[in-house]
Amino acid sequence: MTVPTYSVADRFASWERLIRRLEPGWDGDDFYPISAYDNDLDSRDALDQVMRALPEEANEGPLGQLLARLDTRFRAATVADPELSLRPWVRPTTERPEEELGEWWKRKPVRVPWPE
Repeated sequence: MTVPTYSVADRFASWERLIRRLEPGWDGDDFYPISAYDNDLDSRDALDQVMRALPEEANEGPLGQLLARLDTRFRAATVADPELSLRPWVRPTTERPEEELGEWWKRKPVRVPWPE
């Protein structure tokens, strides 16, 4: 293994893979359980922590721009979920009050990528 499993690059890749899976036109037939969804949201949490730890210039640079584009795509492929209807199955691994969670935890896919 030459790259850490939980590297920043891996977290960005996980976030982008999830977004592609949610977007219209995705025709993948691989198995994607709902438990994988909260893992991908946890990856987005990790990216948030990384970006907060970096100097402000980094947030305005290529990494910050990439994350902003991915987040925009995520919002386009999801809808607000004020009822937190996914919470019985999708929970962050880090215990925090609901109001401290990123917006990605409070949205649900327009097109559900897991078997129903």
